[in-house]
Amino acid sequence: MRQYDLAPLYRNTVGFDRLFSMLDQLVSVDTAPSYPPYNIERTGENAYRISIAVAGFTDRDLTIEVKENTLSVRGERKPNEDRKTDVLHQGIAARSFDRRFQLADGVQVTGAALENGLLHLDLVREIPEAKKPKLIPISSNGAQAIEAKQAA
Repeated sequence: MRQYDLAPLYRNTVGFDRLFSMLDQLVSVDTAPSYPPYNIERTGENAYRISIAVAGFTDRDLTIEVKENTLSVRGERKPNEDRKTDVLHQGIAARSFDRRFQLADGVQVTGAALENGLLHLDLVREIPEAKKPKLIPISSNGAQAIEAKQAA
């Protein structure tokens, strides 16, 4: 894979830090963490759901934070001192993780639920009224347009 150096762009631009950090993340996609696995699904026209496999984690072990259009999900299991058994094979990952998702402008996290080892995060994209499409009525009478122009 090719390596791209974005340093010259940093020197010649102002205010594009977020854009360049997103490009850096895309370029280094093969070094992206793969744990825990997750799904992103569209549940409606402007609604989404992220499902993260967090088997073995409880709601007390998980932290969800949204800051500057970045959704962070952190998991850290506290050691269980009550359990005094020897594990002969450990196939269930119990390591800590920090999974980050870049959110588009206007995307809000509306809820989170933990069920059957999956953490479900519901998101909705709220489009401001100013950015929604508007229908413009068409006047079929040219005289009305002229009268409105003269009145102004």
